[in-house]
Amino acid sequence: MKHTQKSTSSIGIFLVMLTLLFSIALVGCTAQEQSTTPESTNLLEIVLFQPSASCAACHQGMKDTLGNDVSNHTEWQSSIMANAARDPYYLASVRMETQKSPQLAEAIEEKCAICHAPMARLSNDAKEESTMMFGAQGILASEHPLFNLAVDGVSCTVCHQIPENPADNFRHSSDLAINLDLTASERLIYGAFPISEQNVSLMKAATGYTAVQSEHVRQSAVCATCHELYLNYIKEDSTLSSGDELFYEQTPYSEWLVSDFAEQSSCQDCHMPSAEGAAPISNITPDNLYEPFARHTFTGGNVFMLNLFGEFSEELGFPGSIAALDQHSARTEDLLQNQTASLAVSAIEQQDDTLTFKVGIEVLTGHKYPTSFPSRRTWLHVTVSDAQGTVIFESGGYEETGEIFGNANDENPAAYEPHYDLISAPDQVQIYEPIMKDVAGEVTTFQMLATGYLKDNRLLPSGFDKHNPPPVSSVIGEAMQDSSFSGGSDSITYQIQTGAASGPFTVQVELLYQSVSYRWALNVLESQTEEAQTFGRMLEQTKNIPVMIASQTVQSQ
Repeated sequence: MKHTQKSTSSIGIFLVMLTLLFSIALVGCTAQEQSTTPESTNLLEIVLFQPSASCAACHQGMKDTLGNDVSNHTEWQSSIMANAARDPYYLASVRMETQKSPQLAEAIEEKCAICHAPMARLSNDAKEESTMMFGAQGILASEHPLFNLAVDGVSCTVCHQIPENPADNFRHSSDLAINLDLTASERLIYGAFPISEQNVSLMKAATGYTAVQSEHVRQSAVCATCHELYLNYIKEDSTLSSGDELFYEQTPYSEWLVSDFAEQSSCQDCHMPSAEGAAPISNITPDNLYEPFARHTFTGGNVFMLNLFGEFSEELGFPGSIAALDQHSARTEDLLQNQTASLAVSAIEQQDDTLTFKVGIEVLTGHKYPTSFPSRRTWLHVTVSDAQGTVIFESGGYEETGEIFGNANDENPAAYEPHYDLISAPDQVQIYEPIMKDVAGEVTTFQMLATGYLKDNRLLPSGFDKHNPPPVSSVIGEAMQDSSFSGGSDSITYQIQTGAASGPFTVQVELLYQSVSYRWALNVLESQTEEAQTFGRMLEQTKNIPVMIASQTVQSQ
């Protein structure tokens, strides 16, 4: 890490400060009003969060040494993080859960809001008030005083107020550990680089926060606060489990900890890639350059949702520009296609009317693939064509609705496709996915009903030992007995009967990815809530076409 600084005129800084304070007052007053308690309380003493627009005043218009715009606010605005509370699938899913378990609606909405609308939820916590998401009294109602903070999603002053983890453990399951008792003048904002006293004073005057350097913001544990999620589940008597009765909903941090990547790179290295060369951290001091500068892209894998935001940007209140969204979608596809997994198809062996070949997958991620929210899946689409180009075998074909042909779970909500080491029929599909179970051991897509998994054959990162996994993230099902399924790779054998078809034969293999699988989407739509109908209308117009992660074509001799 290095940085260079040039002196800045004190008069210039003073003039900038006056302008900045005026602009902050315009964009920041809403946040202060939204955080009010009784009128007699000094507003400046109770502000917990500033909206992202306040941060944009200084953290916009920033370019790296190659002239690329790496403005924190611009790049963050087009991310799923910024739009976490606008996501129509998320909203429909939460509504489905509360419709299923109305007696626990408040607990469900509060739990979901803490990582999707954290500023609004924590502002209510500070006033010892509960948080509702929906209805006229909900934080997502446009007239609600916390609405603007709610739809600002996972915003700047949330992540940058998360303190360092204790040395012997990490925080998870939405334990942000932000001190709600501090006054505005006592609040700290953590950053990765050293900051001059002059700039500390400037930021404090403009926002109330005191900027301090802390290396913990570069560490994966910061991400674990929300992206390592353990849930209490609903028991047979309709009450919530307690204590250690937990469902491990997503565990990418634990997966990373036992991978080879834990000694090589952090979450931020992949999902917040460095700018080209050095870059300023503020437009107030553009000549002070720092590197490595982590771009606030928060690049993930949800192309599907980015497409929905592109098609329905006005209706969903998307805050950024369509051009920035297009760039974010391109970055997302690039990450999926170049840093996720690769394919290798072996030479085709033919004996009589049987073709045999192997498909090898190398995993490039530092966690399971796919990981996090359990609606995600990746699968192999394999076709075999004869000399005339006629397809004589296909496994893993799909509809534009997202349904996979031959997948038991897409056809029947009570069934699911097992893990395969050998595939010989079209209705056998290699799908890497988690399948959740409820207290009765039945398949479910209700997160609050899930107690564990019937299947978890998601591809493992290099270094992950399936025989000695982290307690929260095991391999479950037939993959445990598959010797070729191991940390960093898997291999599947295909044996295809050619019948009367003549060669040479062409084998085409695609590794496909879907962030919202067909069964998960269908179950949400069947709830028929207002949010589900909105999501269904958008889904019908946008389609649910998977992303191709990798592909290879080989021909028999």
